[in-house]
Amino acid sequence: MNKLNIPDYQGARVLVVGDLMLDRYWLGQASRVSQEAPVPVVDVDGVDERPGGAANVALNVAALGAQCTLIGVVGDDEAAGALEQKLTGAGVRCCFIRQPDWPTIVKLRVLSQQQQLLRMDFERPLGSGHWAALCELVGQELPNVDALIIEDYDKGTLVEPFTLIDLAHQAGKPVLVDPKFKPFSAYRGADLVKPNRIEFQHAVGGWQDFNELVRKGAELALSHQIGALVVTRGGDGMTLIHQDGRHHHVPALAVDVFDETGAGDTVAATLVSSLAAGCTLEVCTGLANLAAGIVVTKTGTATVSAPELQRRLRHDRHIDRGAMAVTELLDAVEQARGAGQKLVFTNGCFDILHAGHVAYLEEARALGDRLIVAINDDASVARLKGPGRPVNSLAQRMKVLSGLAAVDWVVAFSEDTPEALLAKVKPDILVKGGDYRVDQVVGADIVRRHGGEVRVLSAVENLSTTAIVARIRDQH
Repeated sequence: MNKLNIPDYQGARVLVVGDLMLDRYWLGQASRVSQEAPVPVVDVDGVDERPGGAANVALNVAALGAQCTLIGVVGDDEAAGALEQKLTGAGVRCCFIRQPDWPTIVKLRVLSQQQQLLRMDFERPLGSGHWAALCELVGQELPNVDALIIEDYDKGTLVEPFTLIDLAHQAGKPVLVDPKFKPFSAYRGADLVKPNRIEFQHAVGGWQDFNELVRKGAELALSHQIGALVVTRGGDGMTLIHQDGRHHHVPALAVDVFDETGAGDTVAATLVSSLAAGCTLEVCTGLANLAAGIVVTKTGTATVSAPELQRRLRHDRHIDRGAMAVTELLDAVEQARGAGQKLVFTNGCFDILHAGHVAYLEEARALGDRLIVAINDDASVARLKGPGRPVNSLAQRMKVLSGLAAVDWVVAFSEDTPEALLAKVKPDILVKGGDYRVDQVVGADIVRRHGGEVRVLSAVENLSTTAIVARIRDQH
């Protein structure tokens, strides 16, 4: 497992090339409805302007402490001046190609009480007359940077992205691409491409499970000679897929999502800045996931700083944790085992979580470095416990368990026993609660056969889910 550490971003030099935008926000109270139409009336008392698109990526790069140069196309207008002023003030070096007959792209959002009510886009199609000048400018700047990121929002700036990729490779620089809906052939030869779920699905179609996602990702990368993909999947986390099929999954952090606007830009900026700072792709992905978990708690297009990453890394105990599919769990287990971590495994229905469960899980976690909790799915619980069970659905039970500090990974199984899962995970320690004898623990022979041990932990008296359910039924 690649241990996350915050690199020295100050020595990293990043070149950002792509579509530039200015995000404008009109802020005010909406306390009445218009007499002209059934719409809220916003009394605007504040205006905010923030760089958007590739400019927001550059702003995020600078916020991390890296040196950033930004190349893109703007109009010869007031919005371009506002954009440049914001970026320069944040430490971004701007190399703009000005088009007098074309307006800078502006997105205007109207917000009230931190809720977006309306968005208006001001933009016109961009021709290709700027392309030769842009390529020349990129070629001039490449010797002075450690990595290039191409930010493609399909606004016309990037006519032939593969030309820029070839220029970067001629200069010996790695290239990261943040794509939109162009065919992936437009990004051939890139070292890393970061599609989100929708962009990836647009390129490969759907997938039934994690294994198929990985297989399709590897095939896509191989067919276009892309070194690796980082597929961002929102609440399902991020998956790094190498051309040869190697992969690394990072679960999403458990946070209250406030606003996802610009989160992809923060992910892209963290990936390229970490790459420029010399991190492995696995570490780059972990840091990008960490940054995403911070930025979605902010309003609008926002940035994340290196100190924020450090604080989150130091204090957040939910990194690389949570509910997983079996294939994702096995990937995490392989990485943990490679890092020499001791794996503890337990299982059960965990229908109504009570103090006995919590004490038992805390005791189990103390035996090793990672605690895996395997949980019976709803059909399995019904077979084992009878009609009316489970009281709580599988999704609810997994969410509650994932929130416990003692639990690292939660996985569901559909069989009556976890023996098939145990044969795949091969934990170092299998534990059960104190109401079992060692010779009664299901799967004990499997664990011992692989060199593991079986432990029965102490019981908390007078606590039982079945008894709690019976008590509730008696009272009603």
